[in-house]
Amino acid sequence: MRYEVLGPLRVVDGDVRTSISARKIETVLAVLLIRSDQVVALDQLIQEIWDDAPPRRALAGLHVYISQVRKFLARPGREGNPVLTQAPGYLLRKGEDEIDFHVFLDAVKQGRACMRERRYEEAAVWLEGALEMWRGPVLGDLRSGPVIEGFVTWMTESRLECMEMLADALLRQGRHRELIGRLYSLVTENPLREAYYRQLMLALYRSDRQADALQVYQSARSTLKEELGLEPCRTLRDLQRAILAADERLDLPVAS
Repeated sequence: MRYEVLGPLRVVDGDVRTSISARKIETVLAVLLIRSDQVVALDQLIQEIWDDAPPRRALAGLHVYISQVRKFLARPGREGNPVLTQAPGYLLRKGEDEIDFHVFLDAVKQGRACMRERRYEEAAVWLEGALEMWRGPVLGDLRSGPVIEGFVTWMTESRLECMEMLADALLRQGRHRELIGRLYSLVTENPLREAYYRQLMLALYRSDRQADALQVYQSARSTLKEELGLEPCRTLRDLQRAILAADERLDLPVAS
């Protein structure tokens, strides 16, 4: 069985894909998956479901939701249930099942290791594979208490880091022309993330578009100044000067 949270929450069992429509039950399963193989305390689950305003019979309601999660995860011929009662709360035992964000993080880790070892083609394969696991925003539009909110932030940031590493891997291979459109989109979607400006400037410069590269710098400078009152980081400033000087160290041979 495979649990998927890199998009709307769903469970895949062979060719069958199932999801939960009840919001509170979905929240309980999401928290148990995020903390798989760890005990989640009752008060943590109650806070995720009702925030700081739980009803008088919150504990009874939580027991009902756990029962519904167990029913949802029950499979014919499967011994036991992955959701266990264990003081001071509940635990989802992953066992041989798969959770997509674990696979994603492992792939990113492999990609990062390949980058350190300068195996850029292999790094790109790992990182592209990691990004292919995403089906949409983390957990769809499910937002709740600190566990889910923290997880969504973590995964979103991990995806942005993965895209940044992938762009660097492709730039190292001389695949700058195919990156330009993607990087323009990333800059538009993440206007305060300076790494994407750097990558776009370099891709444009290597594509004989020096003026466009310098225009990207000016755009970054204007945005950072307006939004944060800051100048671009040293890396961006150094890259602008290198482009103006046509520094040969910026050049890479085009991939054949």
